[in-house]
Amino acid sequence: MYHSVFRAGNRRQIERSSQDFPVFLPLCAGMASTSGHVTSHGAVKEQNRLSLEKSPYLRQHATNPVQWYPWGNEALEKAQREDKPIFLSVGYSTCHWCHVMERESFENTEIASVMNKFFVNIKVDREERPDIDKIYMTFIQAISGHGGWPMSVFLTPDLKPITGGTYFPPVDKYGQPGFKTILLSVAHKWAENKSDILESGCRILDILMRSTRDSRQPKERIIPPIDVGYTCVRQLASSYDDEFGGFTTAPKFPQPVNFNLLFHMYAREPTGALGEQCLKMCLHTLKKMAHGGIHDHIGQGFARYSVDGKWHVPHFEKMLYDQGQLLRSYTDAYIAKKDAFFLETIDDIVTYVTRDLRHKEGGFYSAEDADSLLSHDSNIKREGAFYVWTHDEVEDLLSKEIPNHDNLRLSDIFCYHYNVKPEGNVAEHQDPHGELTGQNVLIIYGSLIETAEHFGCSSEEIEKYLKESRAILFEHRSKRPRPHLDDKIITAWNGLMISGLSIAGLAVNNVKYIKYAEDAANFVERYLFNKETGLLLRSCYRGDNDTITQCAVPINGFHVDYAFMVRGLLDLYEASFEAHWLELAEKLQATHDEHFWDEDAGGYFATTKDDPSVILRLKDDHDGAEPSSNSVACSNLLRLASYLDRTELNEKAEKLLSYFHESITRIPAAFPELVSALMLYHDNVTQIYIAGRKDSDDTKELLRVVRERIIPGRVLLLADRECSDNILFRRSEVMGNMKSLGGRATAYVCRRHTCSLPVTEPGDFAALLDVKP
Repeated sequence: MYHSVFRAGNRRQIERSSQDFPVFLPLCAGMASTSGHVTSHGAVKEQNRLSLEKSPYLRQHATNPVQWYPWGNEALEKAQREDKPIFLSVGYSTCHWCHVMERESFENTEIASVMNKFFVNIKVDREERPDIDKIYMTFIQAISGHGGWPMSVFLTPDLKPITGGTYFPPVDKYGQPGFKTILLSVAHKWAENKSDILESGCRILDILMRSTRDSRQPKERIIPPIDVGYTCVRQLASSYDDEFGGFTTAPKFPQPVNFNLLFHMYAREPTGALGEQCLKMCLHTLKKMAHGGIHDHIGQGFARYSVDGKWHVPHFEKMLYDQGQLLRSYTDAYIAKKDAFFLETIDDIVTYVTRDLRHKEGGFYSAEDADSLLSHDSNIKREGAFYVWTHDEVEDLLSKEIPNHDNLRLSDIFCYHYNVKPEGNVAEHQDPHGELTGQNVLIIYGSLIETAEHFGCSSEEIEKYLKESRAILFEHRSKRPRPHLDDKIITAWNGLMISGLSIAGLAVNNVKYIKYAEDAANFVERYLFNKETGLLLRSCYRGDNDTITQCAVPINGFHVDYAFMVRGLLDLYEASFEAHWLELAEKLQATHDEHFWDEDAGGYFATTKDDPSVILRLKDDHDGAEPSSNSVACSNLLRLASYLDRTELNEKAEKLLSYFHESITRIPAAFPELVSALMLYHDNVTQIYIAGRKDSDDTKELLRVVRERIIPGRVLLLADRECSDNILFRRSEVMGNMKSLGGRATAYVCRRHTCSLPVTEPGDFAALLDVKP
């Protein structure tokens, strides 16, 4: 979900400029049916142009009676040649309401005939083309104050927005116009008042351009003050849910960017009131999430969000970017508390991702759908069908009796611990269409100790019985029809996963996690990176027999792909000490700067200037479900500058922070990841050098000291003389001076251009690291 940050004046201007059309506000998503029928196996449908695409989302629409086009020259030239407006539909393959609108409208032959007669219809996978999504979502936010998917936008033939919204029902209802009514209205106005519409489109685009470009550019370089970090914490605390954790009401999203900032502030002041408050908010929320229904207790991993405030009933889709970010969040929680619960959750996420989202060569797929068939012989798909349980099912599957406990069965313990009820455990307000009636979404309200006391067992016994029960249910569930897998492999999201695996692997000393991260990085380098040009591709796809395929016209990477991949490679270097990853990160940063950096104002554009079909170059700013690519890029610049003694990268970071000065100062809670980068800038990067052999025991002992601490934005470097030809020794003057003492691994800690005396004892090293900025 997007939330608009357009100022009221800009929104009123755009509304006035599009006054020929009503603002088509979408219906509440809860007003539409969420069940439907898939295509009959016996029917053969004519395919449209989307059948030639690789994107799973586009291919889902290949048999619609709508004459869909992918975004590209053919469609855009057709619109101009035939002087037709464009209907642009943007979504993604695991989007529940995208499926609903397809069933209700795009598979409706009457509606499709209207679309085909009056419009050139273009379908875009927002995960393939985040640039197109961002441009027109900015418009939708401006006219309505919010946004989401599916996104439905009407454009002039030269791509200027006319009007739009998100999900529309097929017919008029609840006082809102239906999709067919909207189509006919736009077509009529285009036929009768084309010149006015074209003029309106020009005005709207001009307003968007003026409101999103250099109005924020300060006349002089102004870095937001360090106080912004404290303001951000106060703003987050003001929206914090003391009972269930989280920072919003329903629907409730994980928001890992908030955890990153709060753990950062905790690490700065671990014994102060502020630090304790930050830690409490993180740990409580992360525990409630892991206990909640948003967490898949049987098959591992986390769903996208909860429809309620208790983390109970999820929107069941699972996204790769959530898993990668939450892996980092739970790792920070484990480092802070050394609680085995968080360690188990770390392994839970890794288990899910590597089992269900991993290509055999190491790359990670994008997502799993929320919807699935009710059974193998059913034509009906329903959200959550794969994940929910009836009480009778659980009783039947877990009928085994517990030895030495009269009439006690596995099902008794499981149902008590996971709140499974005969009538189902989903409240009516959580299920407005009654689809989950009698069903149970597993959730834990009590502790293991409370369950043990209830049944007169030890905690160890209860843990064993629950583990056995989960294994039985997992085996049974694996025979159900699985949700659709979006097997698109996206560079940016793989960067987030590489980062999470690397951070977790280093923190818990798990070489398996680090190997998964290395495999993913090798995959990206092999299939998504052009060594000759230095360019990344946005995505690739799983073909027949697990081969890797590409679009007919491959899509080049965007700003976000470079930012997230550079972060992943920096974290992977620190986990593996393979200098190749640091060298690749620098190459990608150079390409990133060349194609996306705004030399005049600062900050990174989301797109290059080379695509004429992109009518507006925007800068990604707000930290939401994913961190803003500018936020990540800022910390990348600061870290790379410290790794490689490149002061010009520090200056870029300053210019970026200055560009966002007004926004970050006004609403810091909308920019927690950028605030974290700002704190790193003010505190300066902590450089940690360990001079020693990579695999020696004394080096590992010093690394253990680092692993036990949250050190935000730290730069961890290994000065191994056996690898003196790597990029660090070639580029960093300091690196050559870092020598081991008396043949023992030796640590140096450098802050604010001053290095400590060398130490070889872990206790002395710990004391150096515990000195706060």
